[in-house]
Amino acid sequence: MGGLRNVVRQELVARQLDEQIAARFPVGQRLRVLDVGMGQGTQALRLARAGHTVTGLESDPGMLATAQAAFADEPAGIRERVRLIEGDGLETGVHFLPGSFDVVLCHGVLMYVNEPDAMLAGLARMLAPGGLLSLLVRNGDALSLRPGLAGDWPQALEAFDSATYTNRLGLRVRADRLESLTATLAGIAAPLHAWYGVRVFTDGAAGDVEPPTGEELERLLTAEDRAGRLEPYRRVAALLHLCGVRG
Repeated sequence: MGGLRNVVRQELVARQLDEQIAARFPVGQRLRVLDVGMGQGTQALRLARAGHTVTGLESDPGMLATAQAAFADEPAGIRERVRLIEGDGLETGVHFLPGSFDVVLCHGVLMYVNEPDAMLAGLARMLAPGGLLSLLVRNGDALSLRPGLAGDWPQALEAFDSATYTNRLGLRVRADRLESLTATLAGIAAPLHAWYGVRVFTDGAAGDVEPPTGEELERLLTAEDRAGRLEPYRRVAALLHLCGVRG
């Protein structure tokens, strides 16, 4: 799963997503899952292994190839439950009928979309009634925290009044604010049901820092998980995990 920051992100999102699925759907129900912008397929693979039918939508050919390679090593029973498609999250209506999925994931994608409202409305239409929309976004209310803790005062001051930031790939992308997304989700008939913070303590780690192992890793994840559920910590997390429910 890569370095420390990615391990924390993927593990926390997995725990939070499982919690929401368990609270919303009967135990043992095999869900229809759409993962938009699935990247290397970490969450898609995990959910397919859990018995769900997963469709992955990815616009980057390199990422799609990585996901395809990962699924190719799985047993036939898991591969049969997975469909991988090259496509853009703005075009879900081209590929799928409304109401086709019980769960829609959109993790780490909205920061690359200049006008996200249309995309979010399209994702909500993909959900069956009572379906779960899971969004992972950059927290626009905490953009000053990383540069401030690093002592980069010019960037910290600039970030207070900005909705964009330069990510670790060197790309200028956008962030989202909780209040704004809450209003958007209400407007597309998938109102916010729960939200979490992700990476409160470990966001400042360098990209090449490896995670600890064993009990130390579990203690780290437990601390991050708890902080992501409590005020005021979750408000300053680097990422926000929002879960809306289709009415």
